[in-house]
Amino acid sequence: MSTRTGYDASGYWYDTEEKTKSGTAVLNAMRSYRAAEGDMRRRTQTSMNMGESDLAAVRIMIESDAAGETMSPTDLSKRLHISTASTTLLVDRLVHSGHVKRSPHPTDRRSVLLVATQSSNDEVHSNLGTMHEQMMEIASGLSLKDAGIILGFFSRMNVVVSVKR
Repeated sequence: MSTRTGYDASGYWYDTEEKTKSGTAVLNAMRSYRAAEGDMRRRTQTSMNMGESDLAAVRIMIESDAAGETMSPTDLSKRLHISTASTTLLVDRLVHSGHVKRSPHPTDRRSVLLVATQSSNDEVHSNLGTMHEQMMEIASGLSLKDAGIILGFFSRMNVVVSVKR
């Protein structure tokens, strides 16, 4: 451990007890996964010529449609945690690029519904489908006990990182 910074080569400042070494290995594995996932998202955004919010919006619309739910601009604002003004700009951009279409709301003439276009849906599945299938294969291969341990771990980690400090 470096005495100057307080960090060891792992990037964490913990001591060298065996339990801490295994904990550090787990945190490093999470860090490595997050970096790999970030790289994958950037590659997907580049190949689809979209920004991070654009891709997130399209993904939300695809998931909503698959669940048989409708998506209004207000719903999208809430899901993305962005203002309605930002949502308007985002939706305009996605409509212009052909990734999303607006359609009249069936019961509220003042509102519209948002739907990812079939070509956008196909493009997302083309970019991510095989990887998602491989990820599901790995996750489905876990024993119930191992899955429970991992779910508990991530639930507790989510609590820790969700707390505003």
